[in-house]
Amino acid sequence: MSRQTSTGSWIGAVVVVLAVVVAGIYLARKAMQPQETAASVPTAPAPMDSLASVGSGMPIQHPIEQAQSVPAAASTAALPMLEESDANVTEALALLADGSELSSLLVSNQVITRIVTTIDALPRHHGLGSTTLPARTPKGAFAVDMVDGMAVAGAANDARYAPYMKVVDAVDPQSLVTWYAHAYPLFQQAYRQLGYPDGYFNDRLIVVIDDLLAAPEPEQPPALTQSDAFHVYADPALESLSAGQKLMLRVGHDNEVRIKTKLRAIRAALLGHDLREVPATPVTAG
Repeated sequence: MSRQTSTGSWIGAVVVVLAVVVAGIYLARKAMQPQETAASVPTAPAPMDSLASVGSGMPIQHPIEQAQSVPAAASTAALPMLEESDANVTEALALLADGSELSSLLVSNQVITRIVTTIDALPRHHGLGSTTLPARTPKGAFAVDMVDGMAVAGAANDARYAPYMKVVDAVDPQSLVTWYAHAYPLFQQAYRQLGYPDGYFNDRLIVVIDDLLAAPEPEQPPALTQSDAFHVYADPALESLSAGQKLMLRVGHDNEVRIKTKLRAIRAALLGHDLREVPATPVTAG
C-alpha cells in the first residue's frame, strides 16, 4: 500500500469529486507514509506508462463541447487568469459542494494546477505526491485491525473519511460538469503547462475516470503485510494496481460504491449520454 504515517491521507472529489475524490483516496494511502516536506506543485509530470495522456498528433477523443450544459448563465462570466484563479475556483467549488466541508478541506493555492496534476497521475502505479494534492489530509492516524490473524485497514478509518464523503454526496454531477465546461480553458492551460503541449485534458480525465471505475470491489478489506516500515497489500495483484485503483480500495467497499456512482454520473454528463456500469475486477479476501 504505501508508507505509514501518523497523519494519514485521503481522496477528494472529479474535478472536485475526482480531485476532492482523488485527493481523498490518496490521502487514505498517505496515512501509511511518512510525513513529507511541503513543496511547490511540479511543472512537469512523472514518466508516463501505458495509460499516459494524449500525445502529440493524437486526435481529440472527447471535446468538452459535447458536455451537456444546462444553465447557460453559468458560461457567461469571464474567466480569470490561471495564476489569479484560486479565489474564483475555491468559491465555485464550495458552492457546488453546498452543505459539505469542502472549503476547509481544499488547499487554497494553485487549485486548478493541483487538480490537474493529481488527476493526471492516478492511472500510473507511481506518481502521486502529497505536496501536489488539492485537499488536506484527514485527521487522526490510520487504523489497522486484525481479522483472522491478518492485518486489514481498520473500521475506524470510516470516521476519518466522512468529511470527504460528504463532499462526494453533496456535489451534483450536472452542476459540476456545467462549471467544469465553463472553466475548461483553465484546466487545459494547466495541463499544457504540466508538460503536455499537445495533450487534451478532458481526454485524460475520461481515461482516469474509466480506470477508477474498473477498480476491484472487495467486500472485505484486503489483507495487508509489512514491507520494511510500510504496509502493502498481501495480494501482489492488488499491490500492482494503478495508484488511483489502490486509492479506491482504501476507502472501503461502501464508500467505493458511492464514489463510483458519482463518477458514472459525471462521466455521463461529460459525454452527453448514460454510461453502463463498468464491471469491477472480482477480488477474494486474503
